[in-house]
Amino acid sequence: MLAAAGPAAQTTDLSRAETEARRVSARVVALQREADRLAGEARTLLGDLRRLEIERDLQIERVGEAQAAVAEAQADVQQITERLATLEAQRVSQLPDLKAQLVDIYKHGRPGSARLLFGATGLRELGRALRASAALVRINEQRIAEHQRTLEALRGERAARDVTVRELQALEADTRRARAAAERAVAARTALSAQIDARRDLNAQFAGELQVAYERLQQQVADLAAGQQVQPVAVPLAPFRGALDWPVAGRVVGRFGQPSGPAGAATARNGIEVAAVEGTPVLAVHPGTVSYADAFTGFGNLVIVDHGDKNYSLYGYLASASVEVGDAVDSGAELGRVGSAPAGPPGLYFEIRIDGRSVDPVQWLRSR
Repeated sequence: MLAAAGPAAQTTDLSRAETEARRVSARVVALQREADRLAGEARTLLGDLRRLEIERDLQIERVGEAQAAVAEAQADVQQITERLATLEAQRVSQLPDLKAQLVDIYKHGRPGSARLLFGATGLRELGRALRASAALVRINEQRIAEHQRTLEALRGERAARDVTVRELQALEADTRRARAAAERAVAARTALSAQIDARRDLNAQFAGELQVAYERLQQQVADLAAGQQVQPVAVPLAPFRGALDWPVAGRVVGRFGQPSGPAGAATARNGIEVAAVEGTPVLAVHPGTVSYADAFTGFGNLVIVDHGDKNYSLYGYLASASVEVGDAVDSGAELGRVGSAPAGPPGLYFEIRIDGRSVDPVQWLRSR
């Protein structure tokens, strides 16, 4: 606002400008400290990200090795199965010859020894025939036994390979899970790093905006000290997220987003309700211009302060208002006094709108 003509008013304006300049300067320092902290977090995250990327690459390599081992073991099982099938086919194909030989042995064995003896032309011929028959029996027995041993060995080898395949498949599943976990960790760190980078960019933007406002406030202080009239300096609200002073001391009894109003007709609350002693001064949380100061249905006396860029703060349930529409107010300026809620004890209804939309005021106020 324009500086008043009187010396006392000029002194007051000078004091307010200096106070606001200190407030802005303190916030710039806080943003710089936050920027340093974010830079440290970014460096730490970068180191973590590189380590996790290495671990992820190792897990990818291990998955490939496990897959190759499973494929090799499965190929071995397939080869053994094929060998067993071949041997089984050979056994089946040889059954007719063996059967014929066994029938012949039966016919010329002990029950037919007399016939074989009587059919021989001499003892020597009979001896050779008996020895040949006995040798053929031993050969067949050996062939059968060897064939059986080969089958048993192959079946055992296939069973062992089956166990190996299952173990390798379990190992592959474990490495896949480890790879997925590593990829999730990399994605989470990457997303967090992006968030920190975005916060650093926004922090730098806010610090730049406040630096401009600080320089203008310093010029305003110099002009006021020289007795010149000045225009108000617009101080952006966004850089003060989480650093605004509370409009009144008290306990939050109604939170943002909670239902308000009678049951069945309740709507989500766009602000907060703070229990406070009736008659306590209600203070502006940020500089701006009063755009509304009058009674409003459901909110008693309501004061709305326009902070520029479609940003507003609203103060309801006031017993009275200390300002009028068009007044320029500083942070900490009295706007009115605590009154009573329409259906409750004394308190303040407080709301913040950013870009025209209601937000949770607690996220914008200083932690306490």
